[in-house]
Amino acid sequence: MQDLMNLHGTTILAIRRNRHVAVAGDGQVTLKDTIVKHRAKKVRKIYKDQIIVGFAGATADALNLYERFEGKLEQFNGNLTRSAVELAKDWRTDKYLRRLEAMLVAADFDHLFLISGNGDVIEPDEGILGIGSGGAYAQAAAVALTRHTELDARSIAEVAMKIAASICVYTNEEVTIEEIVAL
Repeated sequence: MQDLMNLHGTTILAIRRNRHVAVAGDGQVTLKDTIVKHRAKKVRKIYKDQIIVGFAGATADALNLYERFEGKLEQFNGNLTRSAVELAKDWRTDKYLRRLEAMLVAADFDHLFLISGNGDVIEPDEGILGIGSGGAYAQAAAVALTRHTELDARSIAEVAMKIAASICVYTNEEVTIEEIVAL
């Protein structure tokens, strides 16, 4: 399996701030050194629109993981933590799943997780997580914006993704943002 932390071809950024969750994904699909699509949707709401997920990696693998993750959420009544841990366990131990090359970000009002095939279920300290080739750039920009502005999660995601797109050749400015906001 390739090193999943060095995937090229996407940027996903997730932010939880003041009971407002935003997950952004750029739209670029890259095949080696060629851009083949500009407006792919790499983030979506699942489980009764209460959880947002985004992926980096192979598309077919990610779609397979979305389906399995949704099954875990149904099985555990929307418990994000339990579902993430169970998916990571299956992913690490199942002979077929181990070959999947993708990473998932999953967020609700209370939690934000990185889920990987290495068995990782990581919750960042500051409620901000970036994955994919431009993930570190987007995350750094989002951390700075969170610490030094009063912007909401969506606005931070928009600005941080533009910054990542200006630095990373595998990230474009065609961004999809899904959000959930507590009333």
